Amino acid sequence: MYDLLIIGGGPAGYVAAERAGHKGLNVILFEKKAMGGVCLNEGCIPTKTLLYSAKTYENALHGDLYGVFGDNIRFDYGKMVSRKKKVVRKLVLGVESKMKANKVTVIKGEAVINGRSSEGIEITSNGEKYIGKNLLVCTGSEASVPPIPGLQEAGEVIVTNREILELTERPESLVVIGGGVIGMEFASFYNSLGTNVTVVEMLPEILGGLDFEISAMLRGIYTKKGITFHLNARVTQVDGNKVIFEKEGKTDTIEGEKILLSVGRRPVTQGFGLENLGVELVRGGIKVDEKMRTNVPGVYAAGDVTGFSLLAHTASREGEVVVNNLTGRSDIMRYNAIPGVVYTNPEVAGVGETEESAKAKNIAYKVAKLPMAYAGRFVAENEGGSGLCKVLVGEKHGEVIGVHMLGNPVSEIIYGACIAIEQEMTLKEMQEVVFPHPTVSEIIKETVFL
Repeated sequence: MYDLLIIGGGPAGYVAAERAGHKGLNVILFEKKAMGGVCLNEGCIPTKTLLYSAKTYENALHGDLYGVFGDNIRFDYGKMVSRKKKVVRKLVLGVESKMKANKVTVIKGEAVINGRSSEGIEITSNGEKYIGKNLLVCTGSEASVPPIPGLQEAGEVIVTNREILELTERPESLVVIGGGVIGMEFASFYNSLGTNVTVVEMLPEILGGLDFEISAMLRGIYTKKGITFHLNARVTQVDGNKVIFEKEGKTDTIEGEKILLSVGRRPVTQGFGLENLGVELVRGGIKVDEKMRTNVPGVYAAGDVTGFSLLAHTASREGEVVVNNLTGRSDIMRYNAIPGVVYTNPEVAGVGETEESAKAKNIAYKVAKLPMAYAGRFVAENEGGSGLCKVLVGEKHGEVIGVHMLGNPVSEIIYGACIAIEQEMTLKEMQEVVFPHPTVSEIIKETVFL
């Protein structure tokens, strides 16, 4: 009898397993593919590894701006991909070692929920039956494939985030259907390597859900770098390597050696017997409360399978909430300070309310913003670079409700804003925080004094 059964070894599953094992629970985790889930094997880590290679190449090309010169600067796409695989293997082994260190039993194989018996919740995997007191479902998500005519017939021309990571040669041209985070990161990567990139987005702006002003600024930067954007454009058909779309009442066609389908992800809730427990779904994902409990006693869900906040760091925290409640510490999941990052070059990072979301919720707010050039370190390290820091403050209480930034390296800075929002810090309290000098993070302090 196990204290906790976990289906899925992604960020929600393996973090929950590690925490639960560390606290003395008898834990078993089932993973049918590779430990680390989509994030480690097909998402966060491999894409960031490739993006760093591209950024290094781009920096080398423009080294003359910093008084550094090099001849015959080039890249080896095959070596970039090989390094990506090496990094992933290393980190997968790291996750596996954490499972062993915390005495978590790992079963590599598909798990199927049989239901609940008088003994507990029953799961079958590799022909063996396992019983537990509690179950945590972390089956993640998969790429959404919309019913666009011609997609199936296009064959290998069409790729999702999974297939594009396995390419062994750089495509000369790439059409990205969907200008969200995943689409823009791949657009950034291939643009840096000289691929002719076109982004087709149905919404009025890329990176929907992020700060509109900053999204528009990033689009402007990449337009100058050579990416073509078609906004308010609805794809109606794929014909081989051609993407046909409607825009402003007109039909247009573009071609690409590869077509990246990046229109979102959907929770994986089918194929592993979830229905045998009568778990309730909502908007395609598993319905949970603030403690990540489903409608079935002893059954929890965390990560992308809930369909709410499809981010690895959200998943990890949700897994921790489950374990804390199982081990006697009352804990709830809060989503008001979940950061979002886009690892383009330059990077985008934001947390909390945007101007658009604040207006939609009728939240009265004030906004302060400054160009990133107000931070001396940014100027020293980003010759000719542009960026922005924007801080939203509640008008009634003066508390920080949102921070959004464009510029390198904002992905490493945003956590400070997360703490400010989580702790409900006021603008005055933020002004009293001492930031190290010179750092790019000082831009936050400069902004809150406006």
